[in-house]
Amino acid sequence: MNPQLAEKIERFFTQFQHQTYKKGEILIRADEAPSGIFYLKEGSVKEYAISQKGEELVVNIFKPISFFPMSWAINDAPNEYYYEAITELDIYKAPKKEVITFIKNEPEVLYDLLARVFKGTDGITQKITYLMAGNAYARLITELIIYTKRFGVVKNGKWEIIITNRQLAAQVGMTKETVSRELKHLKEKELISFSAKTMILNDLHSLKQELHKDQ
Repeated sequence: MNPQLAEKIERFFTQFQHQTYKKGEILIRADEAPSGIFYLKEGSVKEYAISQKGEELVVNIFKPISFFPMSWAINDAPNEYYYEAITELDIYKAPKKEVITFIKNEPEVLYDLLARVFKGTDGITQKITYLMAGNAYARLITELIIYTKRFGVVKNGKWEIIITNRQLAAQVGMTKETVSRELKHLKEKELISFSAKTMILNDLHSLKQELHKDQ
């Protein structure tokens, strides 16, 4: 997002209620009408559902600069998901009506929102493709590639991400044990390595090739 557009979005939202959240706090509960549209200035938020087995299934992760839940705002769709702070949050909350008016009057903001929706849709399509294949190895690689593109940082020519086995399991719908086993395979092939709490993707191109090998 270009700085001018980011500034425009921030200027709009920061005229409304400012809130902070601690890690683990719930912003929105499933099956409850949201109290407004949340603008995420700092931190990260996960959107998830709870399966019939009581397992957490992560649908999306929001990072700055995001505002949500837009499906509820635009389509009046019932909210079926939990929104929880992954880290401490710095947030502003605007009334739904004012947000709709804002994006209707700002084509650049609407275009950027649409671009992000399609980017997210592409990621979901990839996940569905490998979910249908039923292959845990391919599903995990797909999730690592998608997550790295969104949250990865390049250091010394390698991509680094901070993510736990528990978080990966929730995002791909597998057990922690399965995730650990598949990560071990990737490590043995020297496609990934670990340093403290950081996962290092030694060669993202080779990881993508590994995905195609598995098809």
